[in-house]
Amino acid sequence: MKRSLLPLNALRVFDAAARSLSFTRAADELAVTPAAVGQQIRALEETLGVILFRRTARGLELTPEAIRALPHLRAGFSAFEETVAALREGQGATRLSLGCARGAIRHWLMPRLSPWLLDHPETTVQILPLDAPVDFSQANLDLALSYGPAPDAEGVFGRKLAEDEELVTVAAPGAPSRPIGWRNGEGASLALPDAGQALDWAIAGLGEVRVPRTLAAAALAARQVEERGAPVPSDDGYWLCAPAPQWKSAKVKALVEALAG
Repeated sequence: MKRSLLPLNALRVFDAAARSLSFTRAADELAVTPAAVGQQIRALEETLGVILFRRTARGLELTPEAIRALPHLRAGFSAFEETVAALREGQGATRLSLGCARGAIRHWLMPRLSPWLLDHPETTVQILPLDAPVDFSQANLDLALSYGPAPDAEGVFGRKLAEDEELVTVAAPGAPSRPIGWRNGEGASLALPDAGQALDWAIAGLGEVRVPRTLAAAALAARQVEERGAPVPSDDGYWLCAPAPQWKSAKVKALVEALAG
């Protein structure tokens, strides 16, 4: 059944004026002018075809129709408030859902998320591995770390982790030059499902792999691997991304600060 559009703002003005029996006091409560309250009430009366207030020598007086309607109206507002509270609870400040490019979970996400989780033991985080750019219209995520070009879905905004991303060839010191590949693995002696696993095998000394510098940075700093050859600029990169409204969420801001500073 098609629902009619409710004049919610005018109904809120009616409720405030009915409680105080004064357009002036209702205007003060709603931070508008008394004239604006009067206009809303007149528009509501025209929409409903009912008179809601009568002016008497003692001031405003509710009509019988208004008196009968008010309990239902206030019950409706209470139901709205309960619904909003339930929606907020479902997106609670201590529950986070994070999508992450599969290859970055161990080498990038875990070292950054682990200390934050230890400092926030009340927080629950669900991590969904991503093998492709995330579709926020299908996935119920607060935030995602994707790998590839800049997000181009309507309403989705991204923050690139490294403005000048590049691919570096790395291998454990003394490891053979056997090529380790990821994704399609073309030309590789050993092909792995994702960049993170390929880097793991390179750290284990099985060969050399070309991965984004962002992913290999920790292993390079720890001297688990060393660079071989010159880096190659890359148009792709790692992006923290989410729909625009979610960037305003306090819990998303806190998570982004923990992950990317």
